[in-house]
Amino acid sequence: MAETTVVHLLRHGEVHNPKGILYGRLPGYHLSETGLQMAETVAKAVADRDIVGLYSSPLERAKETAAPLAAKLGLEVAIDERLIEAGNILEGRPIARLVRSPRNYRHFWHPGRPSWGEPYTEVVARMRSMVDTARAASRGHEAVLVSHQLPIWMIRVAAEGRRLWHDPRRRQCALASLTTFTFEGDRLVSIGYSEPASALLKGGPSVPGA
Repeated sequence: MAETTVVHLLRHGEVHNPKGILYGRLPGYHLSETGLQMAETVAKAVADRDIVGLYSSPLERAKETAAPLAAKLGLEVAIDERLIEAGNILEGRPIARLVRSPRNYRHFWHPGRPSWGEPYTEVVARMRSMVDTARAASRGHEAVLVSHQLPIWMIRVAAEGRRLWHDPRRRQCALASLTTFTFEGDRLVSIGYSEPASALLKGGPSVPGA
């Protein structure tokens, strides 16, 4: 019988961003107090699981989310660029003005690519490579990969055979949520989703029973 390997994709916790900036890959954006609580909550939720690998995006918010898991699990965090947030030429601008500002219209000509940032196909390729790396290194056990909403959503919809173009408002990938890939041998057999820190989300769980 093929051995079971589980790869959890963990989105970082809430970020301190009082000015509402699209921060993307910009440095200096750290978890808020609530975000730190989210990270601690997730760490407690997975503490008893058979996790032998822990990887993180190089951005501060992801590393800060990974830190409590590293402490609970007794693991070193492996930083990997493949888990970084998607590139976006609009980063650094106020989110509320992105669509309303005429100077940004020239970037919206191809939402399916998308024309304002890193191509979805490239995001999928690097995330698939990362999942494969973690799966191989943790074969027969579990691994956690701390990343960001768009990269996690992209690899999920790709694995489910859905189109990459989508409405960002409909992504099922809340703050500090876990998207879980379960493999039997090299075959992906299921994709799960949970929100261990749902009590800390503004507005409560984003999915029934989460």
